[in-house]
Amino acid sequence: MSVVAINPRQSPPGRTNRARLVRQRTGPTLTITVDLASAAASPCLNRLLELLSELAESGEGRVSGNDDVERPTVVEDPRAVWILTGPRRVRQGDRDVPLTRIEYDLLLFLAERPRRVFTRLQLLNSVWGHDHAVARTVDVHVRRLRAKLGVDTPLLTTVHGVGYRLADDARVTVRR
Repeated sequence: MSVVAINPRQSPPGRTNRARLVRQRTGPTLTITVDLASAAASPCLNRLLELLSELAESGEGRVSGNDDVERPTVVEDPRAVWILTGPRRVRQGDRDVPLTRIEYDLLLFLAERPRRVFTRLQLLNSVWGHDHAVARTVDVHVRRLRAKLGVDTPLLTTVHGVGYRLADDARVTVRR
């Protein structure tokens, strides 16, 4: 982690200060750069991220960064699943879960509609965008999704003779 303090100053003649175009600074600025991709976040780092988020929400600060390295702050349960819609990533506990486009879309579709059962044809229309594929295609993607998220994570429930739905006890959070 690196910490950089930036003093507000005028741009040299002939150069535009891009930061000044975004926001006029009234005092010194503290920039904190945290490498979130290197390893699992420690409890101290998670607390720092929580505090920075609180500052940003209160209007006293601004948090910006790369969306593709965004992590949920504290995850108590390693089976908890976070769907990060901005970077289209899925995290389970402290690890990224590599999903295909369709697997991601299927999981997001079901997570946004808990306790509703969808037939295979409804899923083909809503997730794939057409119903020209074989209905068993949905079964294959559900099986792969379950395998990637682990058998200990009850996420998708099969409603025999009907289709699929998000499990009642699924720990899924959609983060926009």
